[in-house]
Amino acid sequence: MDPAATGSGDRRRLGLVSTSVLVVASMVGAGVFTTSGYALADLQKREVVLLAWVLGGIVATSGALCYGALARAIPESGGEYTFLSRTVHPLAGVAAGWISLIAGFTAPIAVTALGLQSYLASTFALRGDPRWIGTGAIVCAGLLHGLRLRPGVMAQNAAVALKLTLIATFVLVGAWRLPQLPPERLPAVTPDLGDFAVTLVWISFAYSGWNAGVYVAGEVRDPERNLPRALLIGTGIVTAAYLALNAVFLYSAHFHELAGRAEVGAIAAEALGGTGLRRFLTSIVALALFTSVSSMVMAGPRVYARMAADGVLPRAFQFEGEVPARSVVLQVCLSVAVVWIAELRELLSYVGFTLGLCAAATVLGLVRLRLREGAERVPVPGWPVVPALYVGTTLFASFYLAQREPRQALIGAATAAIGFVLPRIWKR
Repeated sequence: MDPAATGSGDRRRLGLVSTSVLVVASMVGAGVFTTSGYALADLQKREVVLLAWVLGGIVATSGALCYGALARAIPESGGEYTFLSRTVHPLAGVAAGWISLIAGFTAPIAVTALGLQSYLASTFALRGDPRWIGTGAIVCAGLLHGLRLRPGVMAQNAAVALKLTLIATFVLVGAWRLPQLPPERLPAVTPDLGDFAVTLVWISFAYSGWNAGVYVAGEVRDPERNLPRALLIGTGIVTAAYLALNAVFLYSAHFHELAGRAEVGAIAAEALGGTGLRRFLTSIVALALFTSVSSMVMAGPRVYARMAADGVLPRAFQFEGEVPARSVVLQVCLSVAVVWIAELRELLSYVGFTLGLCAAATVLGLVRLRLREGAERVPVPGWPVVPALYVGTTLFASFYLAQREPRQALIGAATAAIGFVLPRIWKR
């Protein structure tokens, strides 16, 4: 095995704290600051929206437990590409790697950049095309992680610590200032199962990133111990932050001010504390979204470097020194292109659907590995309930989204199909 691919030897420089921070940075992105406005428009009730966030946190935790078990058994970089190659078939791994390239990192980076520009442009009334804001954030992240490992990791750790402190401050201030809203004339509509399932797909995207540590597994010290712990610590911190933030968002302003709006956090902040608190929240969002972009620009190219080392992508995208610089450039170029051609809501559905099915396939790969090698070699917490909960909930939500938004589901299915065909064309 190529050390550059596996991250063996002196590449293992990330400890428990840095890996946990990477998970938090990957998770706290555009989803938590944009999803609830869309969800409220569909579900009509604040309590139901919060219930969806609770369920999303439970599903994310079950996924983290499953991926932690896989990381103990296969402590190598590459994420779903490596896991499915080893547990199912190399072709399944290649398809997962292609999905990671398009739906796993490129589209989520674009979603996060679009959320960033939406908040900044609406709060500060910026002139010019707001897409330059997202473009600038992606390019800065590429420069941060495309040269050396340590400076980028240190900057990210500090930014995430500041981000969590600011989020906690906003939640405390917001909870103290929550108004006593008068009775509202809400639509007399009972949300059906399909609406809830589509919302769950969006929320699953907001929670995505709980698996970020596995993409850099080859660079983590003592991965069998640190990776599962990092996944659970990061997911737990983010779940608590999400529930607190959304409780403040949803009860801060009138229904009709929030429903269907992308910048739901900014609207909530202005209702609670005027322009000053809105600008404070926008600053938090800007920092949160930039660290999310940064973490994905760091993690994604590790997958492509592993694929290049295996001959699935051109060899030029392998590691060179401390970082896979050409893979970082590839990631930046693709993400910037999506920022200029896509819309936020469409990307939320597409990414949530595609990544959900890919992660469910990976958990099924864990089930296959467990049945093949036994409980002693592949221990899985909460077996078999935890894997069944993750796969069942994901398939349930994906089925309803395919019915409600077939175009996005078809694009997701096409992404996976290309992943099966492309490797054969490349080899020829």
